[in-house]
Amino acid sequence: MVLEQLINECKKNCPKAQEQLYLLFVKKFFGVCLKYSSSYADAQDNLQDGFLIIFGKMRQFSDKGSFEGWAKRILINNILQKYKGVRFMEVLDDKIADVEVDIDDENISLEFLMQIIHELPDQYRIVFSLYVLDGYSHKEISEILNISTGTTKSNLFRARLILKEKIEKITEIKYESSVK
Repeated sequence: MVLEQLINECKKNCPKAQEQLYLLFVKKFFGVCLKYSSSYADAQDNLQDGFLIIFGKMRQFSDKGSFEGWAKRILINNILQKYKGVRFMEVLDDKIADVEVDIDDENISLEFLMQIIHELPDQYRIVFSLYVLDGYSHKEISEILNISTGTTKSNLFRARLILKEKIEKITEIKYESSVK
């Protein structure tokens, strides 16, 4: 079935169409959930919750624009609702230097990167994921999270700093073990 047909059938609550739509997007949407969730299990829960919300709101999709983009925004917004109580470190100075993180593709696996991103404190992981992984601007993030742009920049800076330290540490450990 073509995506447009699937969407129309899902708007009529057709279980077979919902299943097909789920199978079509489950891997991609699980990746989205992994970026914003604190663990694999949370990502699975967020994916299931997200699909339920998407199916519940199907009639609101106006067939204008990308269905994938519309659904992805629902997933992200649902996950962010769970972090409403997260306290972001407020910053008055919005002139924060950028931290560069050099990644040696041969020594650092994607699995390790996702693991250390998941280990970030919630506020850092959320801002990092929105900015770096999904390309939101600081202004957009500040509006989504209801915080200042200086705070988004500060939280991104701290996330990058933590990631840089962890990457440098693992690189150093691998280097030392290869020298021996």
